[in-house]
Amino acid sequence: MAKSGALNGKLVVLMGGTGFLGNYVAQALLSRGARLRICGRDPQAAFKLKPLANLGQLQFARMDAADRGSVERCIEGADAVVNLVGSFEGDLHRLMGEAPGWMAKIAKGTGARSFVHVSAIADEPDEDAENEYASAKHLGERRVKEAFPDATIVRPSIMFGKDDNFLNMFGTLIAKLPILPVFGPGAELQLVYVDDVAEVIARSLDNPGAHGGKTYELGGPERLTMMEINRRIATAQGRKRTFLPMPDSLSAIFAALPGTPMGSDQWNLLKQGNVVSDKYPGFEKFGIVPKPLGLFLDKWMTRFRKHGRFAERLSA
Repeated sequence: MAKSGALNGKLVVLMGGTGFLGNYVAQALLSRGARLRICGRDPQAAFKLKPLANLGQLQFARMDAADRGSVERCIEGADAVVNLVGSFEGDLHRLMGEAPGWMAKIAKGTGARSFVHVSAIADEPDEDAENEYASAKHLGERRVKEAFPDATIVRPSIMFGKDDNFLNMFGTLIAKLPILPVFGPGAELQLVYVDDVAEVIARSLDNPGAHGGKTYELGGPERLTMMEINRRIATAQGRKRTFLPMPDSLSAIFAALPGTPMGSDQWNLLKQGNVVSDKYPGFEKFGIVPKPLGLFLDKWMTRFRKHGRFAERLSA
């Protein structure tokens, strides 16, 4: 059946589109009939989307966001651009600070109708504070606004989904270890469902006249502490676990060690929490009711239970 709508047949370029969020944004756009060019360091990571697309609806391109020439080649001919590039490694100032400005300037100069920049909820650090990630994210927003004033800025809280690196990491640890440390146990997070964030991005592209030039903060319907999240995951697995709240001083030392799963920037972001500021509009402007973690958690944690999907039957 032929699709209709503002994005039908339009070429949308997803910069950094091979990652977690990119997969969901691509699905939202493919369903609207958009043509996609998915750009990233490893384009093959997005090949799993091929069965969802019609013939000629998907393109893949190798892209280094820190290389301006690479960025230009990817954006050429785009009707719309979405910047999904994010990282805690490498030259963050260039990758997430300056590069988004290049993308926005190139998109504007080549006639793109809309631009969506995915940033993050992160307090802008003081001059004396050392948080390269937060500084880069805020610089990226400024550069995008300077180059493409009608761009839409989207700041999601920590995103969760069936294939995320957040719930699955904690799910694996809780399944294996009887006693677990909890870093930032009182830090509040407003976990947001990745599909809801993807829908906001798609609707922003659908109607740039309504959403262009605006900044949105996207958080889920609940504010949960790190301790509460760990306990919920354990309960969903049917496991009794001992959780040890870690002092901030020890957490900072752990984060500074090489080879740990949490770096210093990540620790500083976690410590301050990750909830919307209420200074910016959110899901309500898109007519979306964000879904809570509890809607999915029991189902997703089934595979971590002692007997998997047979656990309830065996206990009965």
